[in-house]
Amino acid sequence: MPLHRPRLILDTPLPDARAHPLSVAKYDQRTDRVVRRVRAIPTGFVRTYGDIDPRAPRFVGFVLATIHDDLPWHRVVRSDGSLTQGRRQRALLQQEGVPMRGDRVDLRRARLQSHL
Repeated sequence: MPLHRPRLILDTPLPDARAHPLSVAKYDQRTDRVVRRVRAIPTGFVRTYGDIDPRAPRFVGFVLATIHDDLPWHRVVRSDGSLTQGRRQRALLQQEGVPMRGDRVDLRRARLQSHL
């Protein structure tokens, strides 16, 4: 009786990133909408993840984490004005003149109006 070699994880081909259900390797309409909304945030203003896509704020974070096409990612903050990327994000926002209140963005002054 022949011995069977155990199948190793290394023997398994890596999945194609484009086949992943959350992949943004190809721009679908939903991803494109997020990218356009982030690019539309002018210097000196911010929007929250929920402002970008109220039904899927986590998807906005996923897009920002996976697309590196010169997006102004630092202009997207949490709904309470706190920063996801700490000092690096804070420095970029301060360079743009975004008003802060302690460690958070002053959303009353810096949040881009939803109709814009």
